[in-house]
Amino acid sequence: MARVAYTDNDVNLVARMMRAEAEGEGQLGMLMVGNVIVNRLVANCGDFKDLRSIYDVIFQIQGGNYSFEAVQKGNVFYNRARGVEKKLAKRVLESWRQHPSKYALWYFNPYAPCPPTWYNQPFTGQYKLHCFYEPEANTCEGVYMG
Repeated sequence: MARVAYTDNDVNLVARMMRAEAEGEGQLGMLMVGNVIVNRLVANCGDFKDLRSIYDVIFQIQGGNYSFEAVQKGNVFYNRARGVEKKLAKRVLESWRQHPSKYALWYFNPYAPCPPTWYNQPFTGQYKLHCFYEPEANTCEGVYMG
């Protein structure tokens, strides 16, 4: 059974976001970005409460801006999804999870060493240029169940 219900449109959205945010980090880096997207959907807590679809996650607005820089800036996100990214997106939507993104709800490239926290959320690890952060203990049980 898949981690989340999804459509072909969801596969395309996740594939486009994975490529736009992490193409330079290879397939594993793209999988980690995709995992954060799915984690945000299943978490149902904090900034991610009441998100009900992949579309809601991708186009979420926080603080007046889209949550994902790729949506805001347009870059590669607005290109058509390619076959390899679609396959990776399906893997993430079905079941793929791996440290340091396994329970992460946030990632970013600081262009410097990863800080130990990000908005008070603990650092879980780094993959290439991206730093990953999961929720503070006992604040978001949904991310660990989904």
